Amino acid sequence: MYTILCNLKGSRKLSVSETHLNTIEHYALFSDLLDSNGIVEESVLEKLRLNVRSLLSNGEPDPQLVDLCEQVIFHSDMKAFGLHQLILLFIDWEKEKLDALKESLKTE
Repeated sequence: MYTILCNLKGSRKLSVSETHLNTIEHYALFSDLLDSNGIVEESVLEKLRLNVRSLLSNGEPDPQLVDLCEQVIFHSDMKAFGLHQLILLFIDWEKEKLDALKESLKTE
């Protein structure tokens, strides 16, 4: 379980599970989300929410995607700062997975 800050003061936090990160990866939710400037603003959070709503409206919703929405993306504490922290966590998580894979290939 990971924790991200949702504001600069650190008074609002969200818990992010490994399942949440896997769901983000599975649906490539951060792919093409940011503009070329790389700044995470409220409009970026709204774009993510619209993308997720579109995924949920297509057929039977994935329970893991629904859980991600309820626990993280549509949480009342989630703002642009929190999304930025979530993106940074996701990047670090992917890097750790890649490093672990490289390490396991070396030992074989």
